[in-house]
Amino acid sequence: MLLPTCSSRQLRGGGGGSLHLHALSHRDPSHPRPPTSRGGVSLRFKLQRRPKALALPTSVSSSNGKKQRRTAYGGVLPSVLRSLGSADDVEKTLSSVCSDLSPREQTVILKEQRSCERVVRVWEFFKSREDYAPNVIHYNIVLRALGRAQKWDDLRRCWIEMAQKGVFPTHNTYGMLVDVYGKAGMVKEALLWIKHMKLRGMFPDEVTMNTVVRVLKDAAEFDRAERFYKGWCDGRVELDDLELDSMVESEDGFGLAPVSYKHFLSTELFKIGGRMKIMGSNDSENSVRKPQLTSTYNTLIDLYGKAGRLKDAAAVFREMLSSGVPMDIITFNTMIFTCGSHGHLSEAEALLNEMDGRRISPDTRTYNILLSLYAEAGNIDAALDCYRKIREVGLFPDAVTHRAVIHILCKRNMVQEVVSVIEQIRKSGSNIDEHSLPDIVKMYVNKGLLDSAKVLLENFQDDRELLPKTRAAIMDAYAEKGFWAEAECVFFMKSIGQKKDVLEYNVMIKAYGKAKLYDKAFSLFKSMKNQGTWPDECTYNSLVQMFAGGDLVEEAESLLLEMQRLGFKPQTMTYSAVIACYARLGQLSDAADTYDEMEKAGVKPNEVVYGSLINGFAEVGRVEEALRYFHWMEQCGIPANKIVLTSLIKAYSKVGCLEGAKSVYERMKNMQGGLDVIASNSMISLYADLGMISEAKLIFNGMREENMADGVSFANMMYLYKNMGMLDEAIEVAEEMKQAGLLRDCPSYNKVMACYATNGQLHQCGELLHEMVVTRKLLPDSGTFRVIFTVLKKGGMAIEAVNQLELSYHEGKPYARQAIISSVFSVVGLHALAFESCEVFSKAKLTLDCFVYNVCIYVYGALGDVDRALNIYMKMQDDGVKPDHVTYIFLVGCYGKSGMIEGVRRVHSQLKYREIEPNESLFEAVAEAYRNAKRPDLAELVNKEMRFAFEPQQNSDSEFENEGCSSSP
Repeated sequence: MLLPTCSSRQLRGGGGGSLHLHALSHRDPSHPRPPTSRGGVSLRFKLQRRPKALALPTSVSSSNGKKQRRTAYGGVLPSVLRSLGSADDVEKTLSSVCSDLSPREQTVILKEQRSCERVVRVWEFFKSREDYAPNVIHYNIVLRALGRAQKWDDLRRCWIEMAQKGVFPTHNTYGMLVDVYGKAGMVKEALLWIKHMKLRGMFPDEVTMNTVVRVLKDAAEFDRAERFYKGWCDGRVELDDLELDSMVESEDGFGLAPVSYKHFLSTELFKIGGRMKIMGSNDSENSVRKPQLTSTYNTLIDLYGKAGRLKDAAAVFREMLSSGVPMDIITFNTMIFTCGSHGHLSEAEALLNEMDGRRISPDTRTYNILLSLYAEAGNIDAALDCYRKIREVGLFPDAVTHRAVIHILCKRNMVQEVVSVIEQIRKSGSNIDEHSLPDIVKMYVNKGLLDSAKVLLENFQDDRELLPKTRAAIMDAYAEKGFWAEAECVFFMKSIGQKKDVLEYNVMIKAYGKAKLYDKAFSLFKSMKNQGTWPDECTYNSLVQMFAGGDLVEEAESLLLEMQRLGFKPQTMTYSAVIACYARLGQLSDAADTYDEMEKAGVKPNEVVYGSLINGFAEVGRVEEALRYFHWMEQCGIPANKIVLTSLIKAYSKVGCLEGAKSVYERMKNMQGGLDVIASNSMISLYADLGMISEAKLIFNGMREENMADGVSFANMMYLYKNMGMLDEAIEVAEEMKQAGLLRDCPSYNKVMACYATNGQLHQCGELLHEMVVTRKLLPDSGTFRVIFTVLKKGGMAIEAVNQLELSYHEGKPYARQAIISSVFSVVGLHALAFESCEVFSKAKLTLDCFVYNVCIYVYGALGDVDRALNIYMKMQDDGVKPDHVTYIFLVGCYGKSGMIEGVRRVHSQLKYREIEPNESLFEAVAEAYRNAKRPDLAELVNKEMRFAFEPQQNSDSEFENEGCSSSP
C-alpha cells in the first residue's frame, strides 16, 4: 500500500483531542466500524508506551521488509526463462524449447514476461499450438498486462475472444479488471465491472470487495467506499448510481462515435455474457459477512485515515486486535501514518514500539513515513535520525527516502548535508531522483552557488534527459531570484525527440517578465507555434499581466483581445492588471471600459480591481466616480479594506472635503488592526492644506506614540509649520526626523533641506546635501535642485550665476549637476567639499562649458586659492572659451580678496569703456572688490559710474516720451 506524504493539516478533518491507548472489551459487529461521535478521539487499544525517547529497532529480519519475489523454478522453466530473457525472437525461442509444457509452466512463463508486448506474443504462440486448452488464468494474465499498458481496444478484443472460447471470468478476473481500470483513473468504468459481475450472478468475494474499496479510496470517494463495504458486509452490492441498462446505444450497438476505451464498456463488452448466469456459483446475496483478510483491514484503516476520521481508523485497528486478524508491516505503516498525520506523533511512536513486540520488523517505508511526519512537525533532528537509522538497522534508503531527506535539507538551505546525501546516493550505485533536482537547484540559487547548480544539471544530463515538468521547475527556481539567463540556459537544453512543453514556455516568459525583458518575452511567445507548441490560457494571462505591470498597456490590451478571440477566459488578476495599468497612466475612461468588459465576460471583480479604480479616480479628485465604484464594491459583498478607504480619504482631500475624509477616517478606526500610516498621513496632509494645526498635531502625536510616524508624517508636519510661519517648530520636527533616521530618500531630504533653507540655516542644507549624495549615494531629483537654487540665491551668489547654472541644469549640459553641487558647498562654507568636488573637472578630457570654468573660479576664490582660480581663467582662454559677465564677477572677486588692485582696475576699465557690456551685478562686484582691497574711494567712484551708466538711459527714455507727448495735437 502506497502511503501519502501530505501534511497533517490536509488530513486533520475528523476528531480532534488527545488519543488514549487502553484496552476495550471485545465487540463483534458485522463490520468493524464503531458508531460515529463528535467527542474526543480515542484509539483505545493496548500498546506499550515509550518512556521518554523513541526506541528505534536496531535490526530487521529481512531486507527492507519486502516480500521477496520467487525466482527459483524447477524442471525446464529456468532454461526457458533464460532463453526468452536473452532473445528478441520470442516465437523462435519458444519453438525450440517448448515441446511439451504443462498449463502451469505456461502460466509461469506468461507471468514472468517483462512487457505487455512479450506477454501477448507468448500467449499467441501458446494459442497457435494444437494441444493448447484455453483457461481463465491465462486470460487473466493477458487482460492484466493489457490493462496496465492501457491498451483498451486490445483488452476489449481479448474479452470478446474469451467469451467466444467459452472461458468464464472468475472473481480474480473481475477484481483484476477493477484494479487496472481504477489505477488508470477510470473509476466509473472500474465499478461497471462489478455491475457486470452482478448481472452474471456473481457476488464479489473479499479480495474483489477490497479492490473496489481501494479504488474508491484512491479517488477520494470515501463515502461511496464505505457504503460499498458496509453493503458487502450485509450481503448487498450497492451500485444504484450506475445504470448499465440505461446507457444509450445505436442500432448497430456502437453508436456514431468510434469505439474507444471510454465507450466500449457500454456497448459490446457488457453484452458479452452479461445476461448469462454462471451455473454452479456458490455466491449468494443477503448473507452477513465479516472480513477476514489483513489486506481488507489495511485498506479500511487507510480509507478512514485519508478521510480524516482517525477514530474510525482506530476502531478498525482495534477490531484486528480483538478478532485475532494477523497484522503485517502494511498495517502498522498505515496506522503510524494515520496517527502522525493527525498530529499524534506520540501514538505513532508507540505503534513503532509495538511492532517490535509482535516481531514485525520496520521496513524502509516505515522510516520514510516517520521521517516525513517529523519533518512536517518541524522536528528536523528526529527526521534526520530516522534517515540514519535506516542503514544502522540493516536497511537501505530508497528513492522515496532520498527525495524526502533532500527536500527537508534543501528547504533549510543545508548545503553540506545535501552534498553528503548525494555522495551516499552515488556510492550506492544510484542516481539522484529527478524529482529532487528542483529542490537542490533552488537551494544552490538561494545560497548564490550558481556554478554548483550548473555542474549538478550538467552531470544529470550526461545520464538522461530531464522531463519537461522538471525543467520548468528548475527554470522557476532561477526565475524567482531574477536569474533569467540561467533559466534561459535550462530552457534551451538539448532534448532529443522532445518538443518544449507549454509549461516550459510559460515559466521562461515569467523569467523574462520578472527581469522586465518584455521584448524577449514577446519574441518567445511568437516563436511557440513555429516550434509546435501552442500557447494556453496561462500563457496569455501571464503575458497580459506582465505587459500591464510594465505599463505597456497597448500590448496588454492587444493580447487580451487575442486570447478572447481564441476562446480563452482571462482571469480576474488579468483584468485587474490591465485596469490598474490604465489607472496608473491616468487613462480612467479606458479603465472603466475594461471594468464593463470584465463584467460582460462573467469575470467577477475583486478588491484589487475596485481598489485600482477608486484610487485612480481619487488621484485626480473625481470623488463621485470613486464613490460610485466604492458603493458597487460593497453591493458585491466585498468588504472595504484599508487601501480602498485610504484612497477615499485621498479623494476627499483633493477637493478639500474635510467632513467626508473625517467620516472615512473614523470608520477605519473601528477596523481590525486600527488605522494605518497612509490614512493618517493623508489626514495630516488635508489638515495641513487647510491650515488646521491642532487637528494635524493631534494625529501626528498619536502616530509618534504608536511608533507609526514615517518620513511622510514628519514631512507633512514640516510643510504645515513652514507654511504657517512657525519656523522654529518646523526645524524642531526636521531635527527629530533626522534623529529618527527617517531620511531615506530624495523627497524626505528635500523637505528637510527646504525647511532649513526657509529658516536661513544654509550650512545645515549643505551638510544634508553631502550626506544624501555622498554618504547615502542618492541621486538628486528635480525637487532637490529647486531647493539648491534657493540656497544659492540666499547665500548671496550673483543672480546671473544662479540663472546660468539653472539653465545648464534644465538643458542637461555635461557636468551641470556636479557644478551646481560644488557651488552649494562653496556658498554654505563647506570649502573642502567644494574643492574635492571641483577636482572632477580638472580630470575631464572634454572641452568644458563656460559655466564650469566660472564655478571653479568661484570655488577656488572663495577658498582663498587665487593662483588656482587665475590658472583656471588662463586655461579657459587657452581653450577658446569666451569669458562672460559671470566670469568677470567671480574673477574680480578673487582680485579684491587678494588685494590685487591692478586686476580690479583692469576689469573696471573694461567695464567703464564698454569693452565689457555694462552689467549692474558686475559694477557691484567691482565696487565690492575695491572695498575688499581697502580702496573705498574707488568703490564710491564705481557706484557713481554705475548710476551714470544706467540712469541716463532712463532719462533719455523719459525725454523721448515727453517729446512724443508734446508733439501731439
